[in-house]
Amino acid sequence: MSRKPVKTALRTAKKTRDAARGALLWGYERRLAREVRAHGKLPRHLGLILDGNRRFARASGMQRELGHTFGADKAHEVLQWCLELGIPAATIWVLSTDNAGRDPGELAHILSLLEREARNLATDPRIHANRVRVRAIGQHEAFPPQVLGALRELEEKTAGYDGMLLNIAVGYGGREEIVDAVKQHLTAQAQAGHTLAEVAETLEPEHISAHLYTAGTPDPDFIIRTSGEIRLSGFMLWQSVYSEFYFCDVYWPGFRRVDFLRALRDFQGRDRRFGR
Repeated sequence: MSRKPVKTALRTAKKTRDAARGALLWGYERRLAREVRAHGKLPRHLGLILDGNRRFARASGMQRELGHTFGADKAHEVLQWCLELGIPAATIWVLSTDNAGRDPGELAHILSLLEREARNLATDPRIHANRVRVRAIGQHEAFPPQVLGALRELEEKTAGYDGMLLNIAVGYGGREEIVDAVKQHLTAQAQAGHTLAEVAETLEPEHISAHLYTAGTPDPDFIIRTSGEIRLSGFMLWQSVYSEFYFCDVYWPGFRRVDFLRALRDFQGRDRRFGR
């Protein structure tokens, strides 16, 4: 037998095998979706640590900037999955305060993506049809004016909505959030005429909670981190005291709906005792 028919036969076999795998995965995903919906218990507030963009790009042999671009596209997909299931609130961690030390070219690309995606969300029919309120949380003072303008426009256009709440954590760090909350509480108490000794004597956890970036939103009951890293890296340190965690080995741009549903099914099987 010549080489050409052999290669053709191998390609045909590979296509057939891939098609069969795809059909099996599709069927499994549909079954998972039915199980998750039938169970009914879903997170009131889902936290997502979007990790692995650069490693995804490296593993795929592409420029690192493309990893971030694919990661931004994936965030749109996951938003759709949350809307389909009726998850009331989600916080996605896009950019940390620690990321400020990255290569200037990479950081500029991430910020340009942030501007682009903020403007896209401001006109996204899904956002308005589902009355999604979008907030940017974190420290943004050093962002370029065009990025700040895009984030401000997005927040203003969705400020009156009462559907799902989407927090976009950019320039965000958990320690910085707690420090900012303490500063705001101290400032408010000083303006009310209280001394530092009086504030220290009466300080309660809820005083800090009232000044967090996520004040008014239930604490996250479920946090998913992609890329296989098993740590929070400072994500919602105060709010995650009773959160359930799920660490997924796949890089963020490769995060599939079936991975999302598996995570939710795992959450549904847990018994949350809140220290009791």
